[in-house]
Amino acid sequence: MIVIKTPAHIEAMRVSGRIAGESLLAAKEALRVGMTTKELDAVVHKYILSQKATPSFLGYNGFPAASCISVNDAVIHGFPSDYRLREGDIVSIDVGACKDGFHGDCADTFPVGSVTDEALRLIAVTKQSFYDGIAAYRNGGRIGDLSAAIQQRVETNGFSVVKEYVGHGVGAHLHEEPDVPNYGRAGHGPRLYANMTIAIEPMVCEKSAAIYVDKDGWKVLTRDGGLAAHYENTVLLTETGVEILTPHD
Repeated sequence: MIVIKTPAHIEAMRVSGRIAGESLLAAKEALRVGMTTKELDAVVHKYILSQKATPSFLGYNGFPAASCISVNDAVIHGFPSDYRLREGDIVSIDVGACKDGFHGDCADTFPVGSVTDEALRLIAVTKQSFYDGIAAYRNGGRIGDLSAAIQQRVETNGFSVVKEYVGHGVGAHLHEEPDVPNYGRAGHGPRLYANMTIAIEPMVCEKSAAIYVDKDGWKVLTRDGGLAAHYENTVLLTETGVEILTPHD
C-alpha cells in the first residue's frame, strides 16, 4: 500500500531528512586518501547520534554499520571495513537517519583525490539523471515518467542502469511501496500524487549493468569490474513539483 503522508508526517521527515543529508555532508568533509571506510562510517554514525537520531541501516536485516560504503566496482551495500581509500578511488556513501519514527535516505558518490575524467563523468551523469527524473514529475503522472527520464540520461551517455535494485517509498518504514525503478516507459507504473515520499536513487555502471552479490551476502559488484556510481535523495511530491528532503549538494 502506498502511504500518502499527513502534514505531521512530512514535517517529521523534513527533520530526519535533514539529519541524513547532513551526515552525508559530514562524511564528504572528512573523506581523504588513506582513511579506512570504517573511519568514514564512524563519522556518519557520530553525526546521526549527535542529532538524537538513530542510523536507519544499523541492524537492518542484520546490516552491521550506520552506512553503506561501496568503492569502485561496488554498486551498493558495501560493508565499512579496514580498506584504506586510495588516490583515484571513487566511493559511494549511502546513509539513513530515523528520528521520531520517520526515515530519511540519501546517497552520493565522491572522488578520492584525483580520479580519471571518465570516473568524474560517471558521477556527474548519475547525479544529473536523478535531477532529470524529478524534472519529469507531475502530480497524477506515473513512476515510469521518472524512470524513463533517468534511463535516457544514463544510456545516451554510454553508461548502463542497474535493474535488479530500485528506489522505493520512504516514511515510517525505511522501505515502503512503491518501487521506483531507474528504467522504464513514460506513462506506465503506479500513479504519483502529492504528499507521497519516495527515494529516487540511480545506480549506474560505467560498462555493463551485469552485477552479482559478493560472498558476504550484501555487497553488489559489477561483473566486468567497471566502476559504479550511486546518487539518491528522499523527496516529497507536491502539487506543483518536488521538495528534496535530504539535501546534500
